[in-house]
Amino acid sequence: MKKGRIKIEKFARRSNQNRNETKLTNTDTQPIPISLNLSDNLQRIKEIFSDNDDFVIIHWRYGPEMKYTAFSIYFKTLIQQKELNYMKESLQDLVTHEVGPGTMITPEDVMSFFERNGASANSHRLVEDFEKVVEKVVSGHLVIFFNQWDKALSYQAIGIEMRQITEPVTEPVVKGPRESTIENLDKNLGMLRVRLQSPRFKIRTFSLKGETNTKVAYGYLDGIINPDILAEFERRIGKLNEGEILETSYIEELIEDSTYSPFPQYRYTERPDTAVAALLDGKIVVLVNGTGSILICPSRFVELLQSSEDYYQRTAYSSLIRFLRMVAFGIALTLPSLYIALSTFHPELIPTVLLLRILDTREDIPFPPFIEAFLMIFAFELLREAGVRLPRPVGAAVSIVGALVIGEAAIEAGIASPIMVIVVSLTGISSFALPQYNFAIALRILQLPFMLFATFLGGFGLMIAFILLWLHLVNLRSLGQPYLTPVEPFRPEQWRDVIIRTPLKNVLRSPRRHHMRMRTK
Repeated sequence: MKKGRIKIEKFARRSNQNRNETKLTNTDTQPIPISLNLSDNLQRIKEIFSDNDDFVIIHWRYGPEMKYTAFSIYFKTLIQQKELNYMKESLQDLVTHEVGPGTMITPEDVMSFFERNGASANSHRLVEDFEKVVEKVVSGHLVIFFNQWDKALSYQAIGIEMRQITEPVTEPVVKGPRESTIENLDKNLGMLRVRLQSPRFKIRTFSLKGETNTKVAYGYLDGIINPDILAEFERRIGKLNEGEILETSYIEELIEDSTYSPFPQYRYTERPDTAVAALLDGKIVVLVNGTGSILICPSRFVELLQSSEDYYQRTAYSSLIRFLRMVAFGIALTLPSLYIALSTFHPELIPTVLLLRILDTREDIPFPPFIEAFLMIFAFELLREAGVRLPRPVGAAVSIVGALVIGEAAIEAGIASPIMVIVVSLTGISSFALPQYNFAIALRILQLPFMLFATFLGGFGLMIAFILLWLHLVNLRSLGQPYLTPVEPFRPEQWRDVIIRTPLKNVLRSPRRHHMRMRTK
């Protein structure tokens, strides 16, 4: 019994069957089958789920004179519709009249009926071992055991309240669809299916080993996805045999090419329309149960400067907004370091009138430009982080008022010059103009090394920093694909949707879709 108990506890910790009904092999132990003796099954269940106050065992009887016994198990914190009689709904086809108290049913009838898959009123699954029983119960199923039957019945009965579908929080738009993904994996996949009504849209799901038994799904459009990219992705995702995956960002770090690169190699979205557009462009989408973020891979540098709203506005306006984002990218990356280089090493490049103003405002500043810029950026980052962590009604007010108060106080105290406050403010505002939040974080990380190069070597140092950055981006890969495509390697056929967004009649002429049509002929 002790040996059996150890095995059961191992199964309770490692519910390793995926929800595609694909059983993962376990070379250490064999699954423990369900016993014909109801008492033995009850004892084993009590050992597995001991010390759980929300675990419920209901004993009941059925058949002539109510002499046959059975029991049901479930977690009351997962199942909300406890009043639903799953057995009664399933057995409606077993007798020609209302089942009622079940006095006409024998164990032989039950076994024959369910083993022949006779139930039509409710979805059920036959469970043959305790490993599957554990998996079903912890995932929100109600499981029924019968005496003299070496199988159990499992019904999906989860009733956890979920967040309703609302407008996107991290990707607000003026024009376009306004629904966002939520923390329910099935509903998220359903929203993708509604928009992409094609049998070529393939979805694969699996569950990771570990305490969380997290369900993960990934999808792609067959005929459009590059087979080499799909094979590389499945090779990497196949290595995630174990791990406590709670969010899509866990998977991002586990399968990315360069963990220490500041640049994100994949994109995130909570908009179903953006995910579908990525699928049509030959991407792979990854979803994790319990999180509303969709991971899009592979990704390119130019895609981090694009937004789904670019395709809902007119061509001229979308192209102008993209140009502004690229300018914002340059400002967020280089403005503080450029100011340090010009004011310290190359004052002759500054117009005379402006140079005199800068010298006049810096006359009483006790710090060199680098220390001054570092202190102001540090204060700005603190305010930004405080605005994110504070309650939403308070956070915005604290960020705005704090920036005004600290900026004014720093000028009055002679810690920072007005021009430095303007430089840091423009840098922060420019980072807010970028669509991808994780891309803006990368620029905030790179500000410091750029400032150091500018402090010690001036313009020559900035040139070195740009060369190093370019070499890093040229060698960076996303799922093995060049990160700077179509800039490097140069692919002119893809430039119609990079710097400017050409008319949709040109953008929608995708080489991949043409290739798919040729394959189907």
